Amino acid sequence: MIRRFLILILIVVSFSYASSKKPEEVLKRIYPDSTVEVKNFTLSVQQVENIRQLSKVKFDSKIVSLYIVKKDGKIVAYGYVDIHTVRTKPEVVLYTITPDGKLDVIEVLHFGEPLEYLPDENWLKNFKGKSIYKDSVRVKVDIPNVSGATLTSKAITDYARLALAIWKVLVEDAK
Repeated sequence: MIRRFLILILIVVSFSYASSKKPEEVLKRIYPDSTVEVKNFTLSVQQVENIRQLSKVKFDSKIVSLYIVKKDGKIVAYGYVDIHTVRTKPEVVLYTITPDGKLDVIEVLHFGEPLEYLPDENWLKNFKGKSIYKDSVRVKVDIPNVSGATLTSKAITDYARLALAIWKVLVEDAK
């Protein structure tokens, strides 16, 4: 657990210095004239379990960061960055969620695998408007599979469910 956490910290630090796509900058591009703040959450055992149950994704982190995007003082989106491994290399994906709990924009910030395994932007648009309630968000059922990028499309889809579950537990359930 500690080893995984240290590896995650190393990836985040490396990513933040090596990549030109930083979450705050991407969020400001997606939502012009907005401000972005980061809020860190320490999860309870019950919250971790609720997120696991909702997302059906292996999840054991006790710390989660959400980006809160505001325009004119009003929340317009929440952002969640997930770092995971596809095949053998890291992938960093930004998921944005509307205040009513629907996926808005998904953007790949870093992709370590060969680019031919990366789904195109049009495929990512399949997620827009999906929620944890009505849409199960599954590859080959609700989201089309991408030939030649099966593992990547499955990972992006699984972690979209995770992002929605985190939003539900930390934002909606906290109201």
